[in-house]
Amino acid sequence: MQKALAPEISTWPAEQPRLIGSRCGDCGATTFPTQARCPRCSGDKMSDLLLPRRGTLVAWTTQGFVPKLPYAGGETAKTFKPFGVGLVQLGDVIRVEGRLTEADPQKLAFGMDVELAMVPFYTDADGNEVITFAFSPV
Repeated sequence: MQKALAPEISTWPAEQPRLIGSRCGDCGATTFPTQARCPRCSGDKMSDLLLPRRGTLVAWTTQGFVPKLPYAGGETAKTFKPFGVGLVQLGDVIRVEGRLTEADPQKLAFGMDVELAMVPFYTDADGNEVITFAFSPV
């Protein structure tokens, strides 16, 4: 069985899942994930906003060692595989940080097009495959 790491942040398991952000009705600020109050004006007129699936990679790096707690990936130093991490500009809406499906620096480039992907993160104690979001080069 599969389950989302954070079900409230995306429309997964929809066929074309989207991340869910919020937009302030007072000042127009956009957040991800959703927030009850606006970080720009402190207003409470926040509404859900489906974010674009595609974007542009504006910054990236590779994670070459097991992250410290509270990382929930479950790997050990022996089982860990490096992964890419990127900052993605989703249209003219917002920048989102997330995993990349590619970790090879030779295959990543500033300005490249990427698309939202839902990927396995770890298997929980009950045997469920826990799914999270990532961005994949297009």
